[in-house]
Amino acid sequence: MKLRVGLGYDVHAFVAGRDLWLGGIKIDYTAGLSGHSDADVLIHAICDALLGAANLRDIGYHFPDTASEYKNIDSKLLLRETVKLIRNKGYEINNIDATICAEKPKLNPHIPAMQTTLAEVMDISSDDISIKATTTEKLGFTGREEGMSAYAVALILKEK
Repeated sequence: MKLRVGLGYDVHAFVAGRDLWLGGIKIDYTAGLSGHSDADVLIHAICDALLGAANLRDIGYHFPDTASEYKNIDSKLLLRETVKLIRNKGYEINNIDATICAEKPKLNPHIPAMQTTLAEVMDISSDDISIKATTTEKLGFTGREEGMSAYAVALILKEK
């Protein structure tokens, strides 16, 4: 069995007048995240982790922010396509471990819904998706509540 690991990272600034999408679900908050797509920082980090693990470059390579077809796109669609790309290369997802960094909103109540949604999109068990939320103790851009970031690690495998 061949195992590969990938790391993903993403960051987006808060912007007024936009819905907040995180982990594939809409979260009630006073601001959303700025970006070409729906700016789901967690899904983008997971996509980069999966693509990196399979040596398929990064999310910007496959879904460039200069392409009009990705303007305001639901990031769940990008994740679904990412999973197809790695499966076309013979890999399956073993597990995902992710951390979201944000002072607000409080995310812990939303984690089970994110796990369920992401599991459906990737066609894996929600038990194979770990999502944690943390603050940066008021430090940096996340601490100043200017935006949020997310990290993800993906373990993928294929039979040799």
